[in-house]
Amino acid sequence: MDINRTLAAEFKLRQEQIDNTVALIDDGKTIPFIARYRKELTGSLDDQLLREIFDRLTYLRNLEKRKEEVSEAITAQEKMTPELAEAISKAVTLVEVEDIYRPFKPKRKTRASVARERGLETLAALVLLQDIKTDPRSEAEKFVDPEKEVPDADSALQGAMDIIAEDISDDAELRKKLRSEIMRSGVISSVAADPEEETVYKNYYEYSEPVGKIAGHRVLALDRGEREDKLKVSVQLPDDAGVKIITDKYVKNSSPCGELVKAAAEDSFKRLIYPSVEREIRTELTEKADEAAIKVFASNLRQLIMQPPVKNSVALGLDPGYRTGCKLAVVDGTGKVLDTGVAYITTGEQRKIEQGKVLVKNLIQKHGVSIIAIGNGTASRESEAFVADLIKEIPQKVSYMVVSEAGASVYSASKLAAEEFPEYDVSLRSAVSIARRLQDPLAELVKIDPKAIGVGQYQHDMPKARLDEALSGVVEDCVNSVGVDLNTASHSLLSYVAGINASIAKNIVAYREENGSFTDRKQLLKVSKLGPKAYEQCAGFLRVRDGKNPLDNTAVHPESYEAAKKIIGECGFELSDLSGGKLSEITEAAKKIGVAKVADSAGIGVPTVNDILKELSKPGRDPRDELPPPLLRSGDIMELKDLKPGMELMGTVRNVIDFGCFVDIGVHEDGLVHISQICNRYIKHPLEAVKVGEVVKVRVLDVDIKRKRISLTMKLDGQNKG
Repeated sequence: MDINRTLAAEFKLRQEQIDNTVALIDDGKTIPFIARYRKELTGSLDDQLLREIFDRLTYLRNLEKRKEEVSEAITAQEKMTPELAEAISKAVTLVEVEDIYRPFKPKRKTRASVARERGLETLAALVLLQDIKTDPRSEAEKFVDPEKEVPDADSALQGAMDIIAEDISDDAELRKKLRSEIMRSGVISSVAADPEEETVYKNYYEYSEPVGKIAGHRVLALDRGEREDKLKVSVQLPDDAGVKIITDKYVKNSSPCGELVKAAAEDSFKRLIYPSVEREIRTELTEKADEAAIKVFASNLRQLIMQPPVKNSVALGLDPGYRTGCKLAVVDGTGKVLDTGVAYITTGEQRKIEQGKVLVKNLIQKHGVSIIAIGNGTASRESEAFVADLIKEIPQKVSYMVVSEAGASVYSASKLAAEEFPEYDVSLRSAVSIARRLQDPLAELVKIDPKAIGVGQYQHDMPKARLDEALSGVVEDCVNSVGVDLNTASHSLLSYVAGINASIAKNIVAYREENGSFTDRKQLLKVSKLGPKAYEQCAGFLRVRDGKNPLDNTAVHPESYEAAKKIIGECGFELSDLSGGKLSEITEAAKKIGVAKVADSAGIGVPTVNDILKELSKPGRDPRDELPPPLLRSGDIMELKDLKPGMELMGTVRNVIDFGCFVDIGVHEDGLVHISQICNRYIKHPLEAVKVGEVVKVRVLDVDIKRKRISLTMKLDGQNKG
């Protein structure tokens, strides 16, 4: 297989794009680096598509490796034929390769292997011929041998049928056909393990759906219900369709031998083939559902950590609690902790609530707090009510937002948090993290295991290695697309920069602490273990503010500095003009000259020129600033009982799942917008129309106070998302 040609065809890209991309990957270049700094070679492929190409490249290479191993194993047995070699060559999945290898695979002891040891293979071949003149019983008599544990003709015939059944089971073409038939006409069903037991799987107690149509989230629900022994799940084919596929191929007539082959075929299907193929189908469904769920999780995570930061604002983080009080932490615009405290504002005791008010008011006044971040966990409802009342009583303009505290406790108890805040206890660290999440979601959330951030579905059921790989890739792409301040970034943030691992990240921080702030990017080469290769990968993503070279505060890569200077010179300016307020004049001049002409003069490609001009127009730009700001609240809050059908509200999308999205509308419970209520046009998945963090207008459809469920619609009169 020509893997590169296969990739070009599958992704519908030019062969040159794939060849260059694969060469860059093989040269050890990271995905963010390739996406940002090798656009001329890849045709400007983005990081997400590059990762898909990388994943597929890995699968196809593993497939080719397995084909070689199987070919060598069959050749070593001296059983390779031109037909087998061609079948292996044409196989397009690992499952197909394993099917071809099945007859040659060393087997554990089976009924068929025992029959072969007893010398019954010749009888099996004779029966399989199905000659109408052959009397199978008479032929079987010839194989009776008590010493070989074949006491009579019946035993001989049974052994022959066991051999035929196993040979049928090893038929790769037949198994492929059966799998296709199950995907086409099979039905997956579930019943309750205990119909009287009340469980969350009630909807699946008597459930069935075509295998080819079942949604991924239902596959994962069935899998979990089965693992927890609440459901019994099976896949069925209608009207013995599976047996018919086998008998159509193997049974030639209704002779005595033909009847024996038919019986062996039925046995092969029920005992050997179907249980195995059913497992394979279930595994395939689960793998597809896992991959789809991981993609949704990755998309949600990308949107969450790319939420616009609330910059240059002093924030008060409030980690709600009952018995131990609400932990408070004030952080300045850079995230530095200014003050901490504990307020018992959710106890119901008026005296303690008043004391809490005094404490919070003092913190706001003393430090100039302008935003309050409230964790959405236990006691957040009461904490929000307290804050909403308090900000009406003070002259300062203060807004608040309820933020997800998913993973905050994991971070607070981590070694990283202990290193960062050795003087604070676990709960105060959580308050700091909650405040910083509002100030800069990216910088704070990179400290937490992505699985703990809580924007997925069935994430704890996913294959850990694949999930970790996908989510780490998302964080890496986001960190590198934003860029990292070399002089303020934590080692956890630096470790996601292209070319930098955890060890080098710690070395960068250590160098900074020992030698003071970096004044240019070249100093990175003095950091222990950060050699030329790592420098090439990471330099463009690290920013040096107020350094010697103004280009160090842009995404322009050092390898393009000379080209950037030529571009600036071509436009009639000098490098020093970057800090002289003439940025817009430089880009305007370039447009007048013509980007293609400027690129030719600078000796680089048009995509790189466009990127350089974009950077020169706004050095140190943050792509998150171009997104709508988060929804901050300052007015009255509502409770579930206040909601009425028909009410229109603004809310923030908190999570997107296969069947809809959950929206925070300012009450403690998020409301569900079913996929059918997101927009008027047909969409296959909610991600086509909404994303995590998006501020949307919704209307209340229904409120179930007892079950604490809110049903919402985004299909509003005269306006909708599509």
